[in-house]
Amino acid sequence: MKVFKTSLFRAICAIIVGALLIKYREETMQWLTITIGVIFFLSGVVSLASYYSARKSAGGPEVYNSNGELISGGPRPALPIVGIGSVILGAILTLMPDTFINGLTYIIAALLIVGAISQFINLASARKYADIGLFYWLMPSIILLTGLVAIIYPKAIASAPLFVIGWCMLIYGVVECINTLKIYSCQKQISKQEAETPAIEEQTETKDEQQPAE
Repeated sequence: MKVFKTSLFRAICAIIVGALLIKYREETMQWLTITIGVIFFLSGVVSLASYYSARKSAGGPEVYNSNGELISGGPRPALPIVGIGSVILGAILTLMPDTFINGLTYIIAALLIVGAISQFINLASARKYADIGLFYWLMPSIILLTGLVAIIYPKAIASAPLFVIGWCMLIYGVVECINTLKIYSCQKQISKQEAETPAIEEQTETKDEQQPAE
């Protein structure tokens, strides 16, 4: 549940950053850089805090509540690479905005690439227990491609780089929300089924024991 909330928070931060880049890309760049830095930093801190909290309760036997939600135990969460990158990037943008204003497009493009790769990893993991449609693979592919183009061949978006990157960041946030909700729903369904299975087996065994021997 904590990982679910963290993913949603990170997605909302990405949407806010994307909207700021689209709306104010030509105005008050220093203020915009500091604001984006603060948002990235907070997003990374929340992600890391959630990771360490989930790590403490993981590793033991799985315990579920009555709704089929995992309370403790289970596999250890993956290291939040995007969260670590967000903390570092946020601190740099906030403390040294003038140094990185010119390279802001490249920095955010690099973060988009990392975010797209992270989405691919999450989708590959979700394939173990759910059917993932083409749309879910297509969107991170577009984000990854745009990020690569912005770094390798920036002339392709030279007319409005922050506008393009801003829209990609916005799309990334929306897609991250959709992916998080879908994966959480599937995990909750699987957990509920696993929690109900022992009860069904116990009822079956009880009925078999109650039947008179012929």
